[in-house]
Amino acid sequence: MSMAPNDAVVVLGAGLAGLAAGDELTRAGRSVTVLEAGEAVGGLSRTVGRDGFRYDLGGHRFLTDDAELEALVRQILGPDCLAVPRSSKILMGGRYFDYPLRPLNAFFGFGPVTSARILFDYARERLWPIARPPVNLEDWVVRQFGRAMFDIYFRDYSEKVWGLDCRRIDMTWVAQRIQGLSLGEAIARALPIRLPGRREVDAQRQGSLRGGTRSGAQRARELQGDLPTLTSRFLYPRLGIGQIAEGLAARIRERNAIRTDSRVHKVHHAHGRVEAVEVLERGERHLLRGTQFVSTIPLPALVAALSPRPPAAVLAAASRLGSRDLLTVAVMLRGPRVTQHTWIYLPDKSVPFGRIHEPTNWSPDMAPPGHTLLVIEYFCFRGDALWSRGDADIAQETLEHLARLDIVDPGRAVGHEVQRIANAYPLFEVGYDEHCRTINDYLCGFANLHTAGRNGMFRYFNMDRAMLAGRDAARAILARQAKEEALPAVQLTA
Repeated sequence: MSMAPNDAVVVLGAGLAGLAAGDELTRAGRSVTVLEAGEAVGGLSRTVGRDGFRYDLGGHRFLTDDAELEALVRQILGPDCLAVPRSSKILMGGRYFDYPLRPLNAFFGFGPVTSARILFDYARERLWPIARPPVNLEDWVVRQFGRAMFDIYFRDYSEKVWGLDCRRIDMTWVAQRIQGLSLGEAIARALPIRLPGRREVDAQRQGSLRGGTRSGAQRARELQGDLPTLTSRFLYPRLGIGQIAEGLAARIRERNAIRTDSRVHKVHHAHGRVEAVEVLERGERHLLRGTQFVSTIPLPALVAALSPRPPAAVLAAASRLGSRDLLTVAVMLRGPRVTQHTWIYLPDKSVPFGRIHEPTNWSPDMAPPGHTLLVIEYFCFRGDALWSRGDADIAQETLEHLARLDIVDPGRAVGHEVQRIANAYPLFEVGYDEHCRTINDYLCGFANLHTAGRNGMFRYFNMDRAMLAGRDAARAILARQAKEEALPAVQLTA
């Protein structure tokens, strides 16, 4: 049974990348069917509601240098688009440290002896760096921040997030996440007089070579030496980050279909083209044909669904790509807000969770009047001891740790909710890029298959980059269509 017109574009996955692709194609007048395995759209960028409390599956800020994308998000949100000041902290040894680190705050927190050791180690790395280029997370952080800072913070937090030794984690994640920040850059930014350094000179030179291809906001940030990881404000929807996905979905549904509870079972192909997608929807099997296909589902899942099966080398490469899963505990509380921060990071391995945020610090409408809530993030693997534990046990242990950390009195709790999110983050183990290259070289052989998004492309994308990848895939389809439609006219005039 077919559920889509034969000329439709079929989009696999209704996360932000898939929805951005569907919206772009819908606005261009194309027939689109978007498939989503879950019950709701948005993927990881989803907002959950219960008894007047609202929370995201992990805190998500929206920040972009693409003026067109920002205009789209502002149009979708309208008056619900809030500008939120950022205040991130690291909680170590009972003390709060600014993140990104500020020298004076770190000095008084660490004390003079430890601060001196941090500065000495950083200076040594800058003067006598390791000859070989950095490969893993440990190499990169030590080069940017020094050995002491790596040992104090980055090692434990990174291993908590990824569940791997830092020497097994590819440097890609931290290099992209921190985007050029170093201890020297942090110190320089704290100086009362900002002198142009190498970053600013490079930014000016590159800006002139680009000929203005960057947005005005990004050029301004580059010339000022600003880094995305240091931004002090971000955009956030009044009722949670899921409003962006819901708004995109509403625009698509005006003319096209989004099918939830539709899990991709097989991707049928022949002669270098994808012909149809076989889905399981509420116990029934359906076949969707189309002319173009956009996949935002996890890259290994796409490879496993291909029929006929790919070559053994491609299957082997896909089997070596893993993912890190996420478990969140939302603790509903009576009374005023607990913190004033957007995020709190907890590197200490004696604390089982890694990050906390309080949604009412992002928007006061995320909880009923006179209440607030905390969202606690645990990083795990599906099937491990944490993933398999009962919700009540996890919530109880969470409250006990929050009390020990002097964050909140458990007596204020009025409820809790546990969410398990599979495939939250691609797992960037050293060597992953070679596996991705093997897979992508094979997928490039399909003329009408496009991948997009964090999981679809196995890249560490923030929200805006995921949406831009979906938009780019849609525009590639539209450009190809325009070229094909123009061909007969070209041939006639030849």
